[in-house]
Amino acid sequence: MTPEQMQDGILHGNAAVQRRAMAKAITLLESSRADHREQADGLLTALLPHTGKAFRLGISGVPGVGKSTFIEALGLYLIGKGLRVAVLAIDPSSSVSGGSILGDKTRMEHLSMRMEAYIRPSPSSGTLGGVAEKTREAMLVCEAAGYDVVIIETVGVGQSEIAVHGMADMFCVLQLPNAGDDLQAIKKGVMELADLVVINKADIDPKAAMRAQAQITSSLRLLGMHGNPDHATHGALWQPRVIQISALLGNGVDDFWAAVSSFRDMQTANGRLQLRREKQSLAWMWERIDFGLKQAFRQHPQVKAMLPVLQDDVAAGRIAASTAARNLLLAQMQ
Repeated sequence: MTPEQMQDGILHGNAAVQRRAMAKAITLLESSRADHREQADGLLTALLPHTGKAFRLGISGVPGVGKSTFIEALGLYLIGKGLRVAVLAIDPSSSVSGGSILGDKTRMEHLSMRMEAYIRPSPSSGTLGGVAEKTREAMLVCEAAGYDVVIIETVGVGQSEIAVHGMADMFCVLQLPNAGDDLQAIKKGVMELADLVVINKADIDPKAAMRAQAQITSSLRLLGMHGNPDHATHGALWQPRVIQISALLGNGVDDFWAAVSSFRDMQTANGRLQLRREKQSLAWMWERIDFGLKQAFRQHPQVKAMLPVLQDDVAAGRIAASTAARNLLLAQMQ
């Protein structure tokens, strides 16, 4: 399928043709081949005028908190309200084999059978922050295809889970009611960025869920005064909320979506949603510049010639790592 056929299928194809075109387009975007990258850039440029209408929802949380179960319950709820849902699920890549299980469609078996939903698992490929390198581009493909809500599910790797905040309109953190560590509620790096905290599996231990809700609510007030300026206590800004749900039983999903809708309406009205997207686009540009410079550095002929010798010297302790790096950078500039 050519990039032109992908574009036509995404924008004008029926359900089956569109899904195939989306899959092909995202595969093209994820390719590291230079000719594929050039084709992908052209496809993205053509799709860009048709993007921006979906609501981008980032979901983070430690492994085992029930992200996939929650997303399936939420997706089915939104489909019931007449919306189309795309899920970009990121699976961790093995540091040994480099592979990923990519089993999110299996965990979301009911949602994956619905034509109103599109689920795309992708490997993290070692990218810090629990999101795949091309997640932003895949998100634009889903938006161009007309999906109303794009959900980004991260791998759940702790405090490095802030990258999704840089590509979502709303950042939600899932917590367990009985994690056993009160300090989790005030950990910086994730909690201070959260727009909404969801205590999942509240049905297992209702009393623990109530305690967790109270502790996290108190912590968010403190972080709001000293952390994220978007969560400051002055003015008509959003105050992060904490809600309880049971994704397995389907309880509280309507409360969650009500909170999301309230956030979206408020942020749209005060202009912060558009400002957030503008900042994210600029950050994305610089991120790609950094990646491109690193790639160009590695491919420079003089660097490639010097690198094996300098690596051996650094490993053997004959030269400092900082000196070797400086020599390689100087070689790349000549």
